[in-house]
Amino acid sequence: MGLSTHVLDTMHGCPAAGMHVRLYTTQGEQCTLVKSFHLNADGRNPDGPLYDNASLRRGTYRLTFDVKGYFAAKGVDLPEPSFLDQVHLDFGVAHEDQHYHVPLLVSPWSYSTYRGS
Repeated sequence: MGLSTHVLDTMHGCPAAGMHVRLYTTQGEQCTLVKSFHLNADGRNPDGPLYDNASLRRGTYRLTFDVKGYFAAKGVDLPEPSFLDQVHLDFGVAHEDQHYHVPLLVSPWSYSTYRGS
C-alpha cells in the first residue's frame, strides 16, 4: 500500500476537498519536492497512494498542507495573520514493506495527526 494521506475539515465536518498538498523527501534541513496536488472530493490524493510499496523507501518525508488557503477559499473569516498557515508534518518511514497512512484532522485553529492504517 505504500504511503497515503487523507484530510478532514473538522470545522465543517467534511473532507478537505481542494486543499493544496506537497510531498517532500528530506535529509536534515534539505527538502526535495516529490509531488504537488489538490485533494479530491474525498480529501485524498486524486492519483491514489503517494507511493506504492515498490516505490516507498526508508527515510524521512514532509507533507505540507495549505490550511490557510483552504479555509480562506471556503469563505472563513481568518484573522491576519492567521493562526495556522502551512502545516508541515515531518515523519519517518522505517519499514518499506508496511503501509504508512498520514491523516490530518484540521480547523483554522488546530490540527491532529497520527499514523493510520
